[in-house]
Amino acid sequence: MITAPLPLAILLTNPDGSPMTSMELFKHGGPIMWPIIVVSFLLITVAIERVLFIIRENRRREPELVDKMLEKVETNDVDGAVELGKKSQDYVARILVYALTHKEHSLGNAFTRAASQEMQRFSQGLPTLDTCITAAPLLGLLGTVTGMMGTFAALNSGSGDIGSAATKITGGVAEALIATMCGLAIAIMGLLPFNYLNARSEEARHDIEDASNSLEIIINKAAGAKSR
Repeated sequence: MITAPLPLAILLTNPDGSPMTSMELFKHGGPIMWPIIVVSFLLITVAIERVLFIIRENRRREPELVDKMLEKVETNDVDGAVELGKKSQDYVARILVYALTHKEHSLGNAFTRAASQEMQRFSQGLPTLDTCITAAPLLGLLGTVTGMMGTFAALNSGSGDIGSAATKITGGVAEALIATMCGLAIAIMGLLPFNYLNARSEEARHDIEDASNSLEIIINKAAGAKSR
């Protein structure tokens, strides 16, 4: 009894039985592999840059210094808090410095403006990653469609050369499977850094909101003490 090997194993191997190399897979994936490879390079580049940004910002965090700044504000030493914050590269400290420096005009608006600028730094690249994650499987699906169209064209060609027709059919199915596989792999690979960066952005938002609430409590406390 003759058992047929798995179709995927047949399609992803050379005629001599050896597995296809990366370049051979790229070639057999069809023209759609070019936009897929561009999307993959873009995703990897943005993901690496954003992860390095997060690592750098984590190293610059100084929550103890932020607490000291708030303590100085509570003792009405605003200038001391500003001077202390200017020595730090912590993004929360930078927000506090900007807000306290412009408190004569509007402390709340100054804090909101500085917080928005910092959060914009954290959100950079996320739309690009989201687009790549969405586009990659769609490009793979487009490769599936074009590959199957080639397969059906070979079936309907009516050529008497059975070997040539079989080669075209196999090539069309291979194109469909390879494009789909690459598109899904890119999307799955991009989900990990995308979710990590989203989580880190939310953590930064929480830290900023915590500092905002602490500063508001201190200011209200000071205002209540003066009104007595």
